[in-house]
Amino acid sequence: MKYDFDTIINRSGTDSLKWEVGENELPMWVADMDFQTAPEVLEALKERLEHGVFGYSVIPDEWYCAIQSWWDTRHGFHIERDWLIFCTGVIPALSSIVRKLTTPGENILIQTPVYNIFFNSIINNGRNVLESPLLYDGNGYSIDFDDLEKKLSDPQTTMMILCNPHNPIGKIWERETLARIGRLAARHHVLVVSDEIHCDLTDPGRDYVPFASVNEECRDNSITCIAPTKAFNLAGIQTAAVFVPNKQLRHKVNRGLNTDEVAEPNSFAIPAAIAAFTAGGEWLDALRQYLYENKHTVAAYLQEQLPEVRLVPSEATYLLWLDCHRICSSSKKLQRFLRQETGLYVSHGAQYGQPGQHFLRLNIACPRKTLMDGLERLCAGISKYQA
Repeated sequence: MKYDFDTIINRSGTDSLKWEVGENELPMWVADMDFQTAPEVLEALKERLEHGVFGYSVIPDEWYCAIQSWWDTRHGFHIERDWLIFCTGVIPALSSIVRKLTTPGENILIQTPVYNIFFNSIINNGRNVLESPLLYDGNGYSIDFDDLEKKLSDPQTTMMILCNPHNPIGKIWERETLARIGRLAARHHVLVVSDEIHCDLTDPGRDYVPFASVNEECRDNSITCIAPTKAFNLAGIQTAAVFVPNKQLRHKVNRGLNTDEVAEPNSFAIPAAIAAFTAGGEWLDALRQYLYENKHTVAAYLQEQLPEVRLVPSEATYLLWLDCHRICSSSKKLQRFLRQETGLYVSHGAQYGQPGQHFLRLNIACPRKTLMDGLERLCAGISKYQA
């Protein structure tokens, strides 16, 4: 393989949020990868570092062109230059959008189980979380459109945060599903904010559908958050963007991001993004293949060693959703037990909303040897939990 994903990189002592853990603990929770970023990105960052002067930065034409070209070629969707606004991260953008485009006390709808930080962006800004739980049939998830429409039709509901592809279930939403969401949201005057940060981490041969690409109704009533940070493991670089086709909405978003001081890049944010989107495609495809093989490794291991744990089928992301309802009534208790007894540190499903009570989230973006260590700890811990 041209790119090395098997070498274990020691991240201890780097002030890593993920790896600031106890001795013999194995963190497989927060969504960053244990791989170095693409060599092309590293070269761009080294070049910028060697310049040695780190003053204020502007957004060059190359940044816009890099994003436009990437979405044109990778996802078949043209983003107009004027739609794009730089921001320091998807969550800073999301929180700013909540503050600027809704008022305190309004409902913001999310489809649970969903990324836990959505709750923070809503609650911390004095808005109400309105959950529309996804339907789970024991094998996969779908949308309860009766419940969704009922909650969107409440005049107090003014915004919906869509996760596309969906974290933590790893689902790619189909075009028809997105069109139906868009139709209901427009009918009930609910703005859709689509978090598409995981869009480049689809399984080989699979692609996602940008919400704004579905039709004019979706395009004109949406704000989309994107970034190279998940796909290229650049979260600490703080580089992201939003694109807003609707001119009136775009003005409000732009003012909010600037007022909240999250629209100015650091010295490394722009070169990292440009390098990722112009030269990182081959590395990313190799990464996607490696993650796909990791998924199959987990599936085979669970089937043979832990058949009581059901792996929810995944089409995107490197986060696996494990159904543990045959083992526990509280995944929070199970998660705590696993960490105490085996050192395995995973995420408990309850933090993603009430429907996640019986689930664990497992981050498999790591070398295969590390993955096998985690699976063996999971197996040993569950055996001890059931004893």
